[in-house]
Amino acid sequence: MTALYRKMFVLCATVLLYLTSGSHSAPLSCEELVRPLDQLEPHHLEGRWALVAGSISNLTLVEIFKRRDSSGVDFTTHNGTFTASYTRNKREGDKCHYGPSNISFEGSTFTFDDESPANLTGTFLHTSCPDCLLMHFDVQSKKRFHTYLFSKRRELEQKEMEEFKAQLECLKMPPPVVMDPTKELCPEQTSSEPAAAQTDVDKT
Repeated sequence: MTALYRKMFVLCATVLLYLTSGSHSAPLSCEELVRPLDQLEPHHLEGRWALVAGSISNLTLVEIFKRRDSSGVDFTTHNGTFTASYTRNKREGDKCHYGPSNISFEGSTFTFDDESPANLTGTFLHTSCPDCLLMHFDVQSKKRFHTYLFSKRRELEQKEMEEFKAQLECLKMPPPVVMDPTKELCPEQTSSEPAAAQTDVDKT
């Protein structure tokens, strides 16, 4: 009886382990992976976000995107309202370029308050990364798409990057271009920055 009991115990434990591991490893559906945020609180945007990785549906623009050494955005929210100043920055070699805009957001979507010839709208998407911001841009009414993963950190864990890759696959986007975390970010823009360094950059 003891030997039989042991065999039954081992069998049950094995089945339980298999079922448990299967439930944890089951991949999320695309509907879940790329669902928009239910609501983005303005205070969550505040501060500097470093670009960790990004993807663009236009492969020619991907090659241009790869020239960046680093990139990021600075958000300043306006007294708890659903508007914010949005300043993009990118470093190419020893030069920094900045592009300021104002955005308005409602729920998970955002638009640029200034006139945009690119007809640009965006969506904040869900991410399990606790200190990340996932932004998906629709340019010229679905003519092309840009998807960027920002974080307060310069480098993410492997599981967080794997999630981003899966999200891009669901969006039918090219594999991500990953920024080099050792490359220095541009300093925050000030009024004393030389004019050459304040060249506007693409909103995305």
